[in-house]
Amino acid sequence: MQEDMIHKIKSNPKYHELVSKRSKFAWIMAILMLVVYYAFILTIAYDKPLLATPLWEGATMTIGIPVGVAVIVFAFALTGIYIQRANAVFDKLTREI
Repeated sequence: MQEDMIHKIKSNPKYHELVSKRSKFAWIMAILMLVVYYAFILTIAYDKPLLATPLWEGATMTIGIPVGVAVIVFAFALTGIYIQRANAVFDKLTREI
């Protein structure tokens, strides 16, 4: 019985649509995060003076701190976007299967 159910699900076009959409979306999100993260790391490696620039004259906080926080906030935002998409699109397709 279980093998019949698995075969039935795998042969369902909605299943293939779900897998395809979820996979494409996950890759896009991963690539976006990697680009932002590695851009930050490469900036640290190759342009330290840029990130070491004070926010304003006499400030002890440098540009690097808010940029680092922005990378973390970007990761949280991507997580929220994925959750919204999963609830709106992927869960609907899962129920249809």
